[in-house]
Amino acid sequence: MKAFVVERYGDADTVRASDVPDPKAGAHDVLVRIHAASVNPVDLKIRDGDLKAILPLRAPFVLGNDLAGTVVAVGARVTRFAVGDEVYAHPDQNRMGTFAELIAIHEDDVATKPATLTMAEAASIPLVGLTAWQALVERADLRPGQKVLIHAGAGGVGTIAIQLAKHLGASVATTASASKTDVVKSLGADVVIDYQKQAFEAILHDYDVVLDTVGGETLDKSLRVLKPGGKVVSVAGPPDPAFAREIGANPVIRLAIAALSFRIRRRVRRRQVTYSYLFMKASGDQLRELAALIDAGIIRPVVDSVFDFDQTREALAHLEQGRTKAGKVVVRMK
Repeated sequence: MKAFVVERYGDADTVRASDVPDPKAGAHDVLVRIHAASVNPVDLKIRDGDLKAILPLRAPFVLGNDLAGTVVAVGARVTRFAVGDEVYAHPDQNRMGTFAELIAIHEDDVATKPATLTMAEAASIPLVGLTAWQALVERADLRPGQKVLIHAGAGGVGTIAIQLAKHLGASVATTASASKTDVVKSLGADVVIDYQKQAFEAILHDYDVVLDTVGGETLDKSLRVLKPGGKVVSVAGPPDPAFAREIGANPVIRLAIAALSFRIRRRVRRRQVTYSYLFMKASGDQLRELAALIDAGIIRPVVDSVFDFDQTREALAHLEQGRTKAGKVVVRMK
């Protein structure tokens, strides 16, 4: 089959179109013919080798973390799916590879595609939808009447997180450039901070939750908007010891992770708030929850642009060069 492969860790030149063997479905796997896949910032980090310490992959490997497609074969013990089913999924981190014509994926990580979406729209959802769900529902336990700040509201995670937070009954503030204000307001944002002209930390106060997708100084400043007992969940900040335990890191990696997060953990203690690093997990069950919300019209995908499969490198460059206006970049197979 055709696939886009990372030949070695590096930059854009390390990703090549290649012929690779067709995957085989194990007993609990479904084999999916991929109709569309989407591009995520994590794909660039994986390609560059930035995540080798926590996600070791031996090159060459197929890149890509989101898919929508049709089941073409099922393993002997599969019970939830049949040939011909239209599905969407984020594969487990050890089985990524959606920039390809086919993928074998455990049935627990797969869900029926939202009926109201095209394949391209559905492919834009899994990674960002699961990230928003696990941050706001699982980690933050966001409740009606609470206030949440969602950074980069026009980004892939932000566009879904705003809608999910509003569904959960929260008041939502977000950061975005002036040109994207209308987009995030249309998704339900109550307060929009133009990060290019305004200091969000000087305007927002007494927030219950911050979803940080930026890291660095933005994460540091986010602590100032939280009230005592507030929570910051970050997908861009330093991993914390809880994450090291979760992935079963060896003692050397645990020490390194503890050192990386020492400063932020000290600061949150002083401010009487909590910090949690989120590395999203695959979950077919949560994708089914999201599909119900999508088909009910509560959440809608935001797709920035669609590239043909043979333009996958261009799709990655479109994201890397910051040319997206809002939402996700999608690759569509012919």
